[in-house]
Amino acid sequence: MAAEIVNPRSDGGADDRAQDELFDPAFALHRGGKMAVQATVPVRDKDDLSLAYTPGVAKVCSAIAEQPDLVHDYTWKSQVVAVVTDGSAVLGLGDIGPEASLPVMEGKAILFKQFGGVDAVPIALDCRGVDEIVDTVARLAPSFGGINLEDISAPRCFEIERRLQERVDIPIFHDDQHGTAVVTLAALRNAARLTGRTLGELRAVISGAGAAGVAIARILVEAGIGDVAVCDRKGIVSQDREDLTDVKRELAGFTNKAGLSGSLEAALDGADVFIGVSGGTVPEPAVAKMAKDALIFAMANPTPEIHPDVAHKYAAVVATGRSDFPNQINNVLAFPGIFAGALQVRASRITEGMKLAAADALAAVVADELSAECVIPSPFDERVAPAVTAAVAAAARAEGVARR
Repeated sequence: MAAEIVNPRSDGGADDRAQDELFDPAFALHRGGKMAVQATVPVRDKDDLSLAYTPGVAKVCSAIAEQPDLVHDYTWKSQVVAVVTDGSAVLGLGDIGPEASLPVMEGKAILFKQFGGVDAVPIALDCRGVDEIVDTVARLAPSFGGINLEDISAPRCFEIERRLQERVDIPIFHDDQHGTAVVTLAALRNAARLTGRTLGELRAVISGAGAAGVAIARILVEAGIGDVAVCDRKGIVSQDREDLTDVKRELAGFTNKAGLSGSLEAALDGADVFIGVSGGTVPEPAVAKMAKDALIFAMANPTPEIHPDVAHKYAAVVATGRSDFPNQINNVLAFPGIFAGALQVRASRITEGMKLAAADALAAVVADELSAECVIPSPFDERVAPAVTAAVAAAARAEGVARR
């Protein structure tokens, strides 16, 4: 249905105001977009104009030409991120194209500002090829301090991120992968602690071998998980399968130390942790076979793979991706602070160590408040962004990718 039909323009008459109550509030909020560009300096008279633009601007341009690093001090570069998509995997909507993705990209940009104090610009690309996307973003990179790749379908997202990071010296971060992974690890650390265990004592099962599933598996292994098996539509991703993509073949190489094979249900037998990033429904009998004090993170939206009502029958801690249940695994807990920390020290990339530091800092925010319904802070907890920002900046310095 066209927006004009759902929410027609109003000149503010009495009849129109009476009809306002019938309009969809989502369309009302989005009319005209959700963001704008605002000047940070005044242009009140010719003196202001001559400083903000010509001739004064020429002095700054010449200085940057002589000393390129001055671009960070005298432009917005070190304070702004590009939010880039091709519209191929937007939220739960799938491949809806670049124009239809813009409301989400605008939303992401205002979350950067609201929760991390980082300016962001939404960019929707009308291209799909890996080479095209990499070339386009690399050419845009001089204008930005970092690139947040968003809603680009797997497996292309893996190669796009890798190749871009090889070409440019600013952070490239695919939030669907790494933001989800950081928040999941933080919540799992706290859930394990709450139940008297360490990560090394846990065997986890991940449902979904796309962008999020692969990144979660990788960060859990980096963090010292006891074992983790990843399942796709055909079952456990294992080295004995002959139908694996390059990404899944690599995944099989560093997961599933137990050598399991078969279905998701088989993998869950005796497992300590379920992490869902795939959709679908896990049968209750399979959930019932998990280990005592199981940890269930069913993060598909809007329908979790295991409904909390079912999960609570068998689990000590339950998390979802929804805001109307406790323990929401929400990427907004991670990406604003991660980029704020990286930009603060002008990092050239975001390393695994920086992600681990972000997860540790995020977990620590509620370390003294742990309960079964509080293993991860609220996105509105004002302690989150400063904690993550500081941890990421310190890790960047320790890993040698900071430039100030």
